[in-house]
Amino acid sequence: MGMLYVVPTPVGNLEDMTFRAVRILKEADLVLAEDTRTSGLLLKHFEIKNAMQSHHKFNEHKTLESVINRLKGGETIALVSDAGTPGISDPGFLIVRECVRNGIEVQCLPGPTAFVPALVDSGLPDERFCFEGFLPQKKGRMTRLNALAGECRTMVFYESPYRLLKTLAQFAEVFGAERQASVSREISKLHEETVRGTLAELVEHFTANEPRGEIVIVVAGIDDK
Repeated sequence: MGMLYVVPTPVGNLEDMTFRAVRILKEADLVLAEDTRTSGLLLKHFEIKNAMQSHHKFNEHKTLESVINRLKGGETIALVSDAGTPGISDPGFLIVRECVRNGIEVQCLPGPTAFVPALVDSGLPDERFCFEGFLPQKKGRMTRLNALAGECRTMVFYESPYRLLKTLAQFAEVFGAERQASVSREISKLHEETVRGTLAELVEHFTANEPRGEIVIVVAGIDDK
């Protein structure tokens, strides 16, 4: 049997790439990439010249069998997403599950994940939290939010800058305008920023200041509002 390595890649600053991640990518027989163009730039930066294959949410069901067969044949395969840790709001779960079912060893390297620095930077309780990732855009969105209205733990969400204001307004409606929260964007990049305050204050801030970049929203639980 071969080995599947799940390899986190930087969410912004390339200096966050680990020595081990570079070595694994150089040694792998194949690199599965969410977007070969994005990962191609990363691999070129670290002088990694291994073969790449596209593996994303639109084709992972189709490519799964061939990848598993290669792993069964003894190959070492590395899985990367565009940024951060594969499987966390990115493709990865299906192939890991199939490897487990087939007795193929999986190792996930520790590394960058956007919600961890955002959670710590928020100043909100972080000993217990729930990660919600991206909310449904339409169907089931308000059902999910209403289910979280009584959540005691700090809540973490991913969001697009284009939907941030709408989401903050919905949070204020469901959780209360005075609920404490923070918005982190462009984590580890040049224009990294964390804005903290009530949901009402965050709506006001991002109405006046157009949000850009990847967004992580952290919202206090009901006991810490």
